[in-house]
Amino acid sequence: MEFLGLTWYWWLVIVVVLVISIPFKIRFMKWWSKRQHHKKKDRHGKWGDDE
Repeated sequence: MEFLGLTWYWWLVIVVVLVISIPFKIRFMKWWSKRQHHKKKDRHGKWGDDE
C-alpha cells in the first residue's frame, strides 16, 4: 500500500513526529512571547539608550 510514493509506515512515522512536536512548539511560542515581553518592558524604563 502506497500513498504519494511512500509506504504506510513512513506516513505513520511522519504523523507521530508531528504529533510529538506540536506541544513543544506551543511551549516554545509561549516562552518566546514571555521573553519578548520581558525584554520590551526592560527597555521601556531606561534613559539614554539609542538601541
